[in-house]
Amino acid sequence: MTHSQHAMQRSQQRGIPGLIVHWLDQYGDEIYDGHGGVIRYFSRRSRRAIERHEGREPVRRMWEFLDAYKVESSHD
Repeated sequence: MTHSQHAMQRSQQRGIPGLIVHWLDQYGDEIYDGHGGVIRYFSRRSRRAIERHEGREPVRRMWEFLDAYKVESSHD
């Protein structure tokens, strides 16, 4: 998935590693916000999927970032 320049800047400003953004795209669950957006976040199920595919150690090291989420447009 490609991200806008704005999205990349904001994640950098917030100190969110690129791996977390990648995991959100690959494993994150999504819900529609009712205003034309999709929220991607790490649910318990998606965290377990990351552990299965990536291993427990990477998840343990990135634990502090697993509350991250992102909002995408549902129109593109």
